[in-house]
Amino acid sequence: MALLMSACGAGNAGNEAASDKKNADSKIKLKITWAGSQVRHDATLKALDAYSKLHPNIAFEPDYMGFDTYWTKMGTLSAARNLPDILQIDTNNLLEYAQRGQLMELGSDINMADIDPQLAKVGNVGGKQYAVPIGGNAIALQYDKVMFDKLGIKVPDKGFTWDELIQLARDVKPKLEKGKYLLQDMSVGVNQVEIDKYEIYQAAQGKGLANNAEGKFNIDKDTFVKFNELFAELRKEGIVPPIDVTVANKENDPKLDNLLNGTIMVQRGYAASLGAIDGVKPGEFGLMVAPSAKQSGSFLLPAQFFAVSKDSKYAEEAQKFIDWFINDQEAGKILGLSRGPQVSKKVSDALSPTYSDVEKQQVDLIEKAAPIASPFYSRPKGYGSFASEYNKISQQIGFGKITPEQGYDELKKKWEEIVGK
Repeated sequence: MALLMSACGAGNAGNEAASDKKNADSKIKLKITWAGSQVRHDATLKALDAYSKLHPNIAFEPDYMGFDTYWTKMGTLSAARNLPDILQIDTNNLLEYAQRGQLMELGSDINMADIDPQLAKVGNVGGKQYAVPIGGNAIALQYDKVMFDKLGIKVPDKGFTWDELIQLARDVKPKLEKGKYLLQDMSVGVNQVEIDKYEIYQAAQGKGLANNAEGKFNIDKDTFVKFNELFAELRKEGIVPPIDVTVANKENDPKLDNLLNGTIMVQRGYAASLGAIDGVKPGEFGLMVAPSAKQSGSFLLPAQFFAVSKDSKYAEEAQKFIDWFINDQEAGKILGLSRGPQVSKKVSDALSPTYSDVEKQQVDLIEKAAPIASPFYSRPKGYGSFASEYNKISQQIGFGKITPEQGYDELKKKWEEIVGK
């Protein structure tokens, strides 16, 4: 009898083990990858865990890293046709991956009704939605609130016009210590992608951004020349810093960042990046919309997208997860603003009472920019390399080695070499 019971017990245990293995094997494993800070990693992992608890048949295989290695790895996976089911993608890479046929056209499993139409449209390539914004952002001016208060400067709710901002920089200059300036030199690119400092000027003239919807070169020569001549005059007058001070700027470095070290009071920035400088000097900085001229120089863009691989075996499950990620309030609570302000207005409105002052400023800036923003289009393949060339050429113009006209011709040549005609 004992032997019989033992045999039965062993059989049951074996059946249970086999059943557990079958259940484990039947789970859908979604591969997902993203880049960012440790704060973003931690928040996203918590969100994945929460989703798996709601959907026990879904497990995740996450892969995350810093931006310095992300696109190198994604390039390798892309070449091997081995992209994860869900991948974080950005405006510099969406066109390339979509046009190579590596992303799935997204369908009705993702509700985008509560996302600003201009923001959602950035994930559209050739009339098809290939990516969904998972964090909101808008170009802005970041400014030193403490110094503005000391000088009695009030920021208009709609921001300054370009003429008003430049006149303010001239008016304030005699009140400042030697080596201090109100405005940065926006004609010179230094760190990462800084052609956007020019784009807010061209957009304000009603000329759009550096590329159009088809990914073609769209820098207007007359506007570019006028912009560079304007800042050359401002350097000569001492209204913006000397060129050597501008090119020594190192973004987010407490000692070498010209806004953080007090050299300037206003710089081009983004809503989503306010937290980075606030972390160095809490409560000191604010946001205002980009300057206007014929129209606003503002534009909205996603902080990041999620896209689904064309080769995913679990496209439906991947899209349902993305829908939850952007539209569920509990997901919003877990994620906070680790990926920028929430893209769903319903989620953002529900969570707004819990936001910090910095987070409220970020959301407020995006809401101010949205109704007046110029259309933004994802960048063509090679745009990042072109933007690096823009920085070099803008510095050559700033140091007087070439004229703005020569700089424009060189930019167009570089675009054709790197991006194509």
